[in-house]
Amino acid sequence: MMAERSPAKVWLMRFVYLGIALVILIAHLLPLETTPTRFAGPDLLVALTFAWALRRPQYVPMLLVALTMLLADLLLQRPPGLWALLMLFSTEWLKSRDRTLRENTFVAEWLTVATTLFLATLTYRIVLGLLIVSPGALSLSMMQYGMTMLVYPLIAGASFLAFGSRRGKQGEFDKTGRKL
Repeated sequence: MMAERSPAKVWLMRFVYLGIALVILIAHLLPLETTPTRFAGPDLLVALTFAWALRRPQYVPMLLVALTMLLADLLLQRPPGLWALLMLFSTEWLKSRDRTLRENTFVAEWLTVATTLFLATLTYRIVLGLLIVSPGALSLSMMQYGMTMLVYPLIAGASFLAFGSRRGKQGEFDKTGRKL
């Protein structure tokens, strides 16, 4: 329990998050298909970020999330900064809700993540529409949203099994003595 809150463990998990994010981005950039797909897969980076933000907020600090999502915007050729900003706001909002969600079931966590991602996706499409930038097909955005929500429990479970990234318990304190 104490080792989980040590500064070395926190920094190690931050580097693990960054490593996983880079693997996801590299896998996304690999030319596995030469024809356009009619199927939008899940956004694994968003699911991972949200799962870790709710389970161990200290593993995904604000600057790391912002830089990771900005890198994703640049590599995936999205308008730079818009999705990164929305994900930063969403992640920080989820972090602020982790104490109340800790007392609820996983279903409540899942619904909170689903609502947060839906609002971010909707805001993204509205801002792109206002800026006269083509946001792409609505069906693909909704498909990606749905697939991300379907894969979220798997990401949360894999994070727990592989890295021990579990929700904090009531009465736990971080290394500085603040309540988690």
